[in-house]
Amino acid sequence: MDDGLLDRVRDQLASESGDTTPEIIAAAIREQARGVLGDADLLVALRHLQTELTGAGRLEQLLAEPDIADVLVSGPRHVWVDRGHGLQRTDITFDDESSVRRLAARLALNAGKRLDDAQPWVDGQLSNVGRRGYTVRLHAVIPPVAADGTCISLRVLRTASKDLDSLIESGAVPPDAVPLIRHIIEARLAFVVVGGTGSGKTTLLGALIGRMDRSDRIVCVEDAAELRPDHPHVVRMVARTANVEGAGEVPVRALVRQALRMRPDRIVVGEVRGAEVIDLLTALNTGHNGCAGTLHANSVSEVPARMEALAALGGMGREALHSQLGAALDVVIGVERGRDGRRGVAEIGAVRRGAGGLVSITPVWLRGSGITDTTFLGTRERAAGVLGGDLRALAGGDR
Repeated sequence: MDDGLLDRVRDQLASESGDTTPEIIAAAIREQARGVLGDADLLVALRHLQTELTGAGRLEQLLAEPDIADVLVSGPRHVWVDRGHGLQRTDITFDDESSVRRLAARLALNAGKRLDDAQPWVDGQLSNVGRRGYTVRLHAVIPPVAADGTCISLRVLRTASKDLDSLIESGAVPPDAVPLIRHIIEARLAFVVVGGTGSGKTTLLGALIGRMDRSDRIVCVEDAAELRPDHPHVVRMVARTANVEGAGEVPVRALVRQALRMRPDRIVVGEVRGAEVIDLLTALNTGHNGCAGTLHANSVSEVPARMEALAALGGMGREALHSQLGAALDVVIGVERGRDGRRGVAEIGAVRRGAGGLVSITPVWLRGSGITDTTFLGTRERAAGVLGGDLRALAGGDR
C-alpha cells in the first residue's frame, strides 16, 4: 500500500456521486489495487480512507466529546479545542498541508459550498457531524489567503435548553440579578442579550423564553437552530444559505418579515448580524411587546454604536436608527466569559434617550456591585405597571 494507491482511490471516489460508504470505499480499494492487497492491508487502507473521507475525519473524535465548544485547525501540526476553559492544544496532527486542505474542501462540499482557489474561504453549517449528531458551524480559509496553511474553525451548536433555575443554580445568573430579570420578563419589556462569541447569549435567551407567559405565541427566527426553550407555544424558523450554485438563500431578514404575519405575541431573533436589525426594530415598534434577540457587542454601552453599523447596511441613517431604538428597546443584558471560562450575566442596562434624541444605555446592575441606579424604571415601565394594575382591578369588578 502506497500513497499512489490511496491517491487513485481518492480520485475515483471523488468522481463518483452518492454517499461514501465503507462498502464503496472497499470496492474502490480492490479495484485500484488490482488484486495485490491482502485482507490485512485492505483493512488498514479502508480504516485510513474512512478517517479521511467520512464525517469530520480526524476531528470526528473531538466533535463527539460532550463538552467541546470549538475545534480549531491552524495547519497540519496545530489542532486546538475549547472545552469551556480556554483553548487547549491536542495531540492530533495531519500528515501534511494537503490533507488539511482536502478535509476543508470536503466539509465545504458537505455544507453545500465550494472551497477552491477562486473561492478561498467558506462559511456554512454541517448537520449530523460527530457521533452525537450536533449541528456544526464551519469556517475555513486556504492559502494564499491563509499565509501559514489551511485553517478550519468548527463551532458545535448545541441546542440552548437550560432553564433559568439551572442558570441561577450554576451562578451564571447571580442571585441579586434574579428579581430584575424576572421583572423584565413579567413586565413584557423588549430586551437584547449582548456579549462576545461563546459568552452564553443564546443559552440565556433560551432560558428567558422559557419563563415567558405560557399562553404567548413566540416566533423565533435563527441563523442556526440553537434555541429549544421549554415553552409550549414556540414557532421556530431557521435561515438557509445559498447552495453551490448561489441559489436558494433564505436570509434572517426575510424570516423576520414572515414572522410579523404569523400572529406572534413575541418575536425573538436568535442573533442580529446585519440589516435585519431594521426589521427587528420595526417588529418591536408594531405592538409586539416583550420581543428579544441577541447581538455581538463588548458591553451594553456599545449597543447603540453596534446597531448604527448594522442599520447602515440596510440604508438606515443614524437619527432614524436612534429614533427606532429609543421607541423599541427597553433593556440590554450583557453576558461575558471570564478568564476561567465561566459564563454569566455581567451587567444590565436601561435604554435612555438624551435631549438630542440619541440613545444611550445606562448600566443599572453590575456583577459584584448589584443595583447601581434605583431610577431604572423608565416611563414605559411605570406606565405599563400602572395600566396593568388598572386592568386587573377592572377585571375583578373594582370600578
